[in-house]
Amino acid sequence: MGINGIGTAGYPLTGYTARKMERSVEPGTVGFMETVAEKAAQGRAADHDEKAFEMVGRGAPQEVKDAWMDAAKEVNANGMGIRGNGMMSHISQMMVQRLNKQLKGETENFDILGNTVESAIQAAKQALYDLEHPRVYSPRSIEVQQARIKEGEFYRAFLEKLEQF
Repeated sequence: MGINGIGTAGYPLTGYTARKMERSVEPGTVGFMETVAEKAAQGRAADHDEKAFEMVGRGAPQEVKDAWMDAAKEVNANGMGIRGNGMMSHISQMMVQRLNKQLKGETENFDILGNTVESAIQAAKQALYDLEHPRVYSPRSIEVQQARIKEGEFYRAFLEKLEQF
């Protein structure tokens, strides 16, 4: 029985568990475990970047997908505002384009990037323009403002990579 954080033997509970953990972890395994966790997080982020691409570029050529994935990895953001944990950071301009298609009655073709490198360039330029020239002012939280800055960085990197083809 513990009273005020003191265990039965008079040791603070946190100290006991901390010492127990120190004894159970072998030297060198902490670095290994951190590396495994980091690689897993990178893999999840790449999966989310690929899913984001599939939302807007299912029919796009491989060059466009490669440029998208490279830009997402470089900037640590993608054009759909989906973070590495799978949650949306904000409503991105490509999401707005996708929703506009839906409002116009297109229920099956949400392919914003088109089927050529040129169409992907046009879509990215339009998204960047819309991002930099909002139609209406609406106050945003600091987190959303930061996410929109990252979104702009992504579009610029994506365009740079697309224009190399």
